[in-house]
Amino acid sequence: MARSCCPSRLTRSRHSTREKQRIVTVSFSKPKSTSSLRDKFEATNLDICLIGVVLALYNNSSHVVDAASDFNNSGLGGNNTSHSNATYGSSFVDAPEDLSPYAILFPWFVQILAVFIYYVTTRYFRALPYTALVFILGMVVGYFTTGYGVNAISDSASLWLKINGQVILLIFLPGLIFLDSFTINVHLFFQAFWQLIIFAFPMVLGGTALTAVFAKYVLPYEWSWNFCMTFGAILSGTDPVAVAGLLNALGAPPRLHMHVSGESLLNDGSTVLLFQIFSSLYYYEFGIPHFGDDISWGDGIKIFLRLALGGAAIGLAFGFGTVLLIYLLNRRLSAEENVIQVVSTICSAYLAYFASEILCNSSGIISSLVCGLTVKVLGQTLINDYDLTLHFWQVTGQLLNTLLFALGNIVSVNLFTTTEDVYSFGAKGCGYLVLLYAYLIGIRFVLVFVLYPLIARIGIGANLSEAVFMSYAGIRGAVGIAMSLSLRANVFAGRLCTCNVF
Repeated sequence: MARSCCPSRLTRSRHSTREKQRIVTVSFSKPKSTSSLRDKFEATNLDICLIGVVLALYNNSSHVVDAASDFNNSGLGGNNTSHSNATYGSSFVDAPEDLSPYAILFPWFVQILAVFIYYVTTRYFRALPYTALVFILGMVVGYFTTGYGVNAISDSASLWLKINGQVILLIFLPGLIFLDSFTINVHLFFQAFWQLIIFAFPMVLGGTALTAVFAKYVLPYEWSWNFCMTFGAILSGTDPVAVAGLLNALGAPPRLHMHVSGESLLNDGSTVLLFQIFSSLYYYEFGIPHFGDDISWGDGIKIFLRLALGGAAIGLAFGFGTVLLIYLLNRRLSAEENVIQVVSTICSAYLAYFASEILCNSSGIISSLVCGLTVKVLGQTLINDYDLTLHFWQVTGQLLNTLLFALGNIVSVNLFTTTEDVYSFGAKGCGYLVLLYAYLIGIRFVLVFVLYPLIARIGIGANLSEAVFMSYAGIRGAVGIAMSLSLRANVFAGRLCTCNVF
């Protein structure tokens, strides 16, 4: 009986094997006969051709509309042939030179110089910090662009320095803040949260007030209190770009790393909030049209809460939306979807900032910060290729930091090289700059050690050696430079508006 059953089993197994082969053959042959329209587009690049045709038709129609409007405005044509020729684009000989294409030169010129600096420092001069040399690079580029007449690089740099102050913040802050929040150790961050709140708000407010006192009573510039507080807000934030690299290289304990990076993450938001409030008062005092407002202390507190809470709510909304998109793009073996996940993170960072800052009059920096933390906490395990996302944001941070430092140092070089008395810095100003640096380090020590008894007993704790390191590590960086460039751009734009009005 046992032997008689064997042939039937073999027969059934052969039939099942043939059936599986037939099914597999059918399943693989089916897509070949019914290829999708999308595959045909990708195979022939027809989608790119169609996009090009649409753009060409739109460009041509816009020229026709411009020509028709110019024809009507010129009195049914008349003899105004030169204007119509310029409209159709047949001759631009008499038109002034358009320098806008030069805007692309400066950022990439600075980046390639930064690449050479990185190579030299990592191979031959390891004791020199990269960020310090980028600082010197910006000064050298600024000197050659301002001291050697007009050239392509100076034209490009001047275009970047003329950007609106709000646009400067929109370019740099969302990427830098999202990077800091996305790369932070979430577990330690929530353990040290109340410590970081103390670092971010009481310490920042104290640093702003003490720096304003120095600017008011020591510096010889006779600044108003509103501008002194704005100046203090710019200098009260910390930036761990250089310190974080040193901590990683030396293998510092995670607690110290969290104190430095977590403080920087939260006090970026508090410094920008204080900057917005006091710069608004200064713009109003300065008489710049369409800038600033007369804010009382009660209104200032209300604005602070609106900026902070409104920005946090908008950041949460964009963060949840981004996590949902990441969840839906869950094909881990699809390289295309991995890239789209990265694209969704950068879109959410900049759109959250724009929606909060421009559309809702809240804090864009708080919005980007909360959005980044939400994506980090809820979406990290859903990201298909976390290394790809992390490396993309590290590249973004490298590009933004390098360009921002270079722009800030070009402005500082202009202060040293200009011949106009109202803008010149001089040797006396350099002396006050050194004194200010020593004062900032001093008040940093005072603030850290005044709050040390409380800091050491809550959160993840702290010891004396870490407190000393944190006092020295409280350097100023990218966010402060972005705020100062924004202030400079708004003040010069306001002066131009004032001159045009009067």
